[in-house]
Amino acid sequence: MILFMLFVVTTFNYADRAILSIAGALMKDEMGLSPITMGYIFSAFSWAYVLGQLPGGWLLDRYGSKKIYAASVFIWSFFTMLQGGVHYLGVLWAIPALFLLRFMVGLAEAPSFPANGRIVAAWFPTAERGTASAVFNSAQYFAVVLFTPLMAWITHSYGWSQVFVVMGAGGMVLSLIWFKTLHSPKQHPRISRAELAYIEQGGGLVDMDKTTAKSQVNRGAKLAYLKQLLSNRMLLGVYLGQYCINTITYFFLTWFPIYLVQQRGMSILKAGFVASLPAICGFLGGVLGGIISDRLIKRGVSLTLARKIPIVAGLLLSTSMVLCNYVDTQWLVVGVMALAFFGKGIGALGWAVVADTSPKEIIGLTGSLFNMFGNIAGITAPIVIGYIIKETGSFDLALVYVGANALVAVFSYLVIVKDIRRVELKPI
Repeated sequence: MILFMLFVVTTFNYADRAILSIAGALMKDEMGLSPITMGYIFSAFSWAYVLGQLPGGWLLDRYGSKKIYAASVFIWSFFTMLQGGVHYLGVLWAIPALFLLRFMVGLAEAPSFPANGRIVAAWFPTAERGTASAVFNSAQYFAVVLFTPLMAWITHSYGWSQVFVVMGAGGMVLSLIWFKTLHSPKQHPRISRAELAYIEQGGGLVDMDKTTAKSQVNRGAKLAYLKQLLSNRMLLGVYLGQYCINTITYFFLTWFPIYLVQQRGMSILKAGFVASLPAICGFLGGVLGGIISDRLIKRGVSLTLARKIPIVAGLLLSTSMVLCNYVDTQWLVVGVMALAFFGKGIGALGWAVVADTSPKEIIGLTGSLFNMFGNIAGITAPIVIGYIIKETGSFDLALVYVGANALVAVFSYLVIVKDIRRVELKPI
C-alpha cells in the first residue's frame, strides 16, 4: 500500500511537470513564444527544484516524510492550478507570471523524490529496494501514458488553460489522501510483527522518522556532512550519471511532444496519444530493471554488479534514439523512441543506488543532493535543446546531444563509480 501511494503521488508529480509540453504547442502560437523563450519557461521548474533540494532534504530529516510530503503535494498542485489563468494577464505579463508559477511548482516539488528515497529505505529490505525504487521511479512513464492523452484531449476540447485547473485540483485532493494513509513502519496501524521484523532484519531503516532521535536531527543539519558527501568519488559518479539520465528524461517531458508536432507533422491530439507509446515501454523497462537488479542480488551477485549491469545495458540501448535522424516514417520514429525509452527505463536505478549508499543519519539530505545534481539537467537540457532548434532549424542535433548524455552516464558508472556500498559518516 505504501508503494502504491508512492507510485500514485509520483505519477501526479510528473504529470504536473509535463503539462507545459502538451499545452505548450498552443500557448506558443497564442502568445508568440520563440523556441528559446519556451526553453527558459520549461527550465523554470528546475531552477527552483534544484535550489530547493538541500532545504527540502533538511526538512525531511527534521520533520519526517509524512508532513513535508503532504504539504509539498498540496502547494505544488495549487500553483499548477494558478497557471491556467496566466492568459488573463496579457502577453506582456503572462510570460513572467508563467515562469514564476512554474518556479513555485518546482520549489514545492523539491522534497518529493528525496522523500520517496527515505520511505523506500524505511519500508523495504535491501534485496527489494531495486524493485521498489524502480516502481515509484517508473511512475514518470506511467504519468505520460495515463495523463498525456488525457491532457491532450482536454487541451484540444476545452483549451490549454483547463488542463492546469483539472490537474491542480486533483493533486490538492490527493495530498489529503496521502496524509491519511502514510505512516512509518513502526507507527503503521496495520503492520504485523512478522512484517516489521522482516523489514528490519533485511536492512530496512524502520526508525528513520523518530522525531525524538535528536542526534539524527542535529547530524542532518550540519554542513560538514555535505563536504563528506561531495568528496566521495562513488557518490560524485552517481550524481554525474543521474544528471545525464535526467537529460534524457527532460527531453521526453518537455520537447518530445513538440518534436512530434513540428518535425514529424502530427496534430496535438495525435502527438498526445503517440507520446504515450514510448512511455509505456519506459514504464515496462523501469519495472524490469528493478526486478533484474534484485534477482541478481538474491542469486548471490554483488550489489555493485547487480545495480550496474541493468544501468549500463539500459543506457546503451537508449542511445538508439539517434537513429530517428535517419528514418522518415512516423511509425518507425515512434518505434525507435519506444526502444530508447525502454532502455532508459531499465537503466534508471539511481534511487535504488541512493537507498543503498546514503548514510543512515542523513538519507533525506543525501537524496536531496543526488536529486539536486540530477535535476540541473532540467535547467540545461530544455535551454540547450531550444538553442539547437533555433540555430539549426531541426531536432537532429538535439537527439545527438541527448544520446551523448547516455554515453557519459555509462562512462560515469563504469569508470568513476567503483564499489557501491553504504557511506559511513566520519564523526565531527
